[in-house]
Amino acid sequence: MKVKFTILFISLIFLSRINFAQEDSVKLYSWTPLAVVGINLSQVALSNWSQGGENTLAVSFLGTGGLKYYTESWKFRNDLKLAYGRTKLGDQDYRTTDNELYLESVLSYNIGWAIDPYVSNIVRSALATGYKYDADSTYAIAGFFDPGYVTQSIGFTYDKLESFTTRLGFAVQETFTRKFNQYADDPSTPEIEKSKVETGLESVTTAEFTLQQNLLYKSNLRLFTRFESMDVWDVRWDNAFVAQINDWLNVNLSFLLIYQKDQSVKTQIKEALQLGFTYTLL
Repeated sequence: MKVKFTILFISLIFLSRINFAQEDSVKLYSWTPLAVVGINLSQVALSNWSQGGENTLAVSFLGTGGLKYYTESWKFRNDLKLAYGRTKLGDQDYRTTDNELYLESVLSYNIGWAIDPYVSNIVRSALATGYKYDADSTYAIAGFFDPGYVTQSIGFTYDKLESFTTRLGFAVQETFTRKFNQYADDPSTPEIEKSKVETGLESVTTAEFTLQQNLLYKSNLRLFTRFESMDVWDVRWDNAFVAQINDWLNVNLSFLLIYQKDQSVKTQIKEALQLGFTYTLL
């Protein structure tokens, strides 16, 4: 019996800058860009394989970026995350496994207090059409900016430490839809609303700590509650552990927890483990 078994695992992660010590100070009056791109491909091919199994092919893309501009009084930070992945098992069609766009911009002004006033804007959306996969059916449930969430906030922030920031403010959140109106529609009215505006409070906390000499932990926790239902909070908790094996090889473990009632009454969880090479672009 002829047996053919091939495993291909390619992981290319290009990191603009990973530093397990304190981050270098941002230069004043100068734009400071950051860029991270990761491409991961894994494959298992079986032929006359007596132990069972299915051919698999998985492709995922992860990109993060940042752009900062500081003066003696102002701080302007922009952070972008893009994630998209697909996988194929046996004779099944490709299925989407990752699908996210997250863009955050924060402008703060140093007034000499422990906390500073700020304004921020967050944009959240799927990158492409997202599907629900049931045993007997597959149907679309989301698309690019369908729904799309845009949240503006104004309040006070503590950002005196490079490794830790937190802010709390009054927020206005807009939800936009085109086809998937269930995310914005008010079921108590006869009309179908394609957008809605909600006011409430938003809190965002970010942290970046060196746990060991070669182990970095990053975390971003966003909370949002509406004034009409202060007992219900939207939660987005994004975590990443980056272990540096040597000068060019890293292991990355990510964990994302989301609770948003208009999307699902159950908590959503996503975990991913990646092995990759690093390369300084900027």
